[in-house]
Amino acid sequence: MVENVIPGYDFLALSLANPNQLTAQKFTLANNTKVEICDTGIIRFQPAEITEKDIVLSCGIHGNETAPIEICAELVKDLLQGDLILKHRLLVIFGNLPAMLEGKREIDENLNRLFSGHHSLGDGVINPERMRAKTLEHYVSQFYQAAEKTDSPRHRMLYDLHTAIRGSRFEKFAVYPFLHGKPWHKNQFEFLQACDVSTVLLMQTPASTFSYYASNTHSADSFTIELGKVMPFGQNDMSRFTKVRQTLRDLVSQEAVTTPTFAEENFNLYRVSRAINKQTDAFTLQFATDVENFTAYPVDTVLATDGDIVHKVEQAGEAIIFPNANVAIGQRAMLLVEPTSVSDNLL
Repeated sequence: MVENVIPGYDFLALSLANPNQLTAQKFTLANNTKVEICDTGIIRFQPAEITEKDIVLSCGIHGNETAPIEICAELVKDLLQGDLILKHRLLVIFGNLPAMLEGKREIDENLNRLFSGHHSLGDGVINPERMRAKTLEHYVSQFYQAAEKTDSPRHRMLYDLHTAIRGSRFEKFAVYPFLHGKPWHKNQFEFLQACDVSTVLLMQTPASTFSYYASNTHSADSFTIELGKVMPFGQNDMSRFTKVRQTLRDLVSQEAVTTPTFAEENFNLYRVSRAINKQTDAFTLQFATDVENFTAYPVDTVLATDGDIVHKVEQAGEAIIFPNANVAIGQRAMLLVEPTSVSDNLL
């Protein structure tokens, strides 16, 4: 039955063959797991017995970030084949399918700048990324809200898996969305460490990212997780993702994930000190394209120029992250970050 709907149990291949739309279908696996194809690249699983956890795994929000796509495709295939038995409700999202087919980050616009309603701003602008952002918001909301009819309190999660444009001093790191004064969650740091992620950037302002949307709109434990550098399909060294692959499989199939006990000294924790936005087409980064994320420079080092504007390092310890001169005018071209602590606001 499953292979009649999803040939070879390969939902990613089916979605890539139908990048703009896929007919919704429902079926039940032999182990009584209910499966629903919501749309192309969006598939929902529900075990026979519902627990308190509602898990969203997303990947491919940028089409050329292939390692997370391959990790999620493998997980979905194993669920469909019955090689992995689901314990909790799960929604898996493959984000930007047309960009995947072209091996590009985006088609018209950065999808990860279009959530929390930003897809509908801009004087009626319509493009594939804007429509997709609205679609993804709809299905995430529907997924979380469908479970509210159960008696148990819900634990909502969304882990948005990425790879970065450039290398990093810390190969894997996570972005913890702004919590508007609420405490950081110790158990989430423990989960990240189990995924081999011990560097965390704590955001200080609202954002238009997918992870902030889930956190702010649905009170989910939500993260953007960077798993290394962008590589073409089939060229990822999957041995570098052993821990995150196993931890994600444990997350969806076990009652609880075995994690290390939190100790702040085992983490590299950063906060955003400031953002640099591109103001003109003359914006230029003043360092090499192979400079890694989290690289720090001496005070007064020129980092970028933007017409008459000169951006310099302002304080000792400031490091660069996510530098990208090829963004639209008005968008973030780089973040400056500094070391921080969570000891005074940890739950």
